[in-house]
This record gives sequence, C-alpha cells and structure tokens, in this order.
Amino acid sequence: MAQICNTKFYHKGIEEHGLTPQGLRWHSQDSQLVRFDQILSLLPSNTASVVDAGCGFGDFFDYLHAHGRETIQYTGLDSLDVMVAEARKRTGQVIYLCDIVSDSLVEGDFYVCSGALNILEKNESYRFIERCYNASSRGLIFNFLEGEERSKTYNYLTAANIEKLGKRLNVRIVFRRGYYDSDCTVAFYK
Repeated sequence: MAQICNTKFYHKGIEEHGLTPQGLRWHSQDSQLVRFDQILSLLPSNTASVVDAGCGFGDFFDYLHAHGRETIQYTGLDSLDVMVAEARKRTGQVIYLCDIVSDSLVEGDFYVCSGALNILEKNESYRFIERCYNASSRGLIFNFLEGEERSKTYNYLTAANIEKLGKRLNVRIVFRRGYYDSDCTVAFYK
C-alpha cells in the first residue's frame, strides 16, 4: 500500500494547478525538463521504442520530438483515468490505463520513468523497477529521490539498494547526479 493515496495526491494537484507539470506535482515545467534531460542523456540514439511508465499527460512524448527523437515509437502507461485521457489527447499515441505494479505490461526497447516512484512504498518501487526492466528488451531509465529521509509523502531510495537490485537483475548500471539535490537518474542496461 502506498504511503499516500495516489489518486487523491494527483487529483488535488490537478485541482490546484490544472493539467500542467505543477498539477503532476513538479515544482515547475523547468524541473520536469531537467529530469527529462537526464533520461534522454542515457537513452541510446538507436532506440526504436519507449514505454513511459507513469506517463502523466504524455509530456515526455513532446520532449522527445522537440529533441529530434520523433522516430521513437512512444507508448504511455498510467494508473489514473484523467492522466490517460489527457495523454491520449495530447500525444495521439497508445496510452494504457495500467497499474504497473500488478497489471500485464507491454514490451518496448526501453522503459522510462520520471517521478512515478516518488510516492510508492519502497517494496512497491523495487517491484515497479523490476517489472519495467523485465518488460523491456534493452533496459530501464528512471529517476528517484535519493536518500534515507523519512517522509509522510515521498519515498526516498538509496543508491546502495538500487545497486543491489541491479546486481540481482544482472544489469549494467549508470547513475546521473548533481542536477538537483536528492535526485538521481539511473539506467539499467541489459
């Protein structure tokens, strides 16, 4: 069970800020784009398809196009109806209503995830990561809040535990840090 209710958390954000990055609980569009920059820096140039796990409004689709990666086939997954409907409208792509921790997952070269781990409990986060990695043919790129802080809202993970999970999955791991305090982006390559 999540620390807080996913549905209430995001619906309150949308109620307060509309269908914007702030509605998705990002500080700003710029902070969302900085995280997308990190993901793109780890995504190989020959990637044919991505599955955006926790796609929100599908903003990563537009980001890919704005950065010359429009040939990548994009699929989105989200657990909230409002996100799925808006992502379908904005992207015109296939977007599935999906609980990534328990539902069947589609295949793709890479899974990407930006922000979706932040309100899951630790064990849910590890299951989410493992399931996305296993559904990919080439790997998973995701960000997480790094640290051991205890929060009633957000889930912090340690790099040591991410490395341990990566070792168990037999992945090649690359970390990116230094763009924001307590934020880390990591690639699990097959």
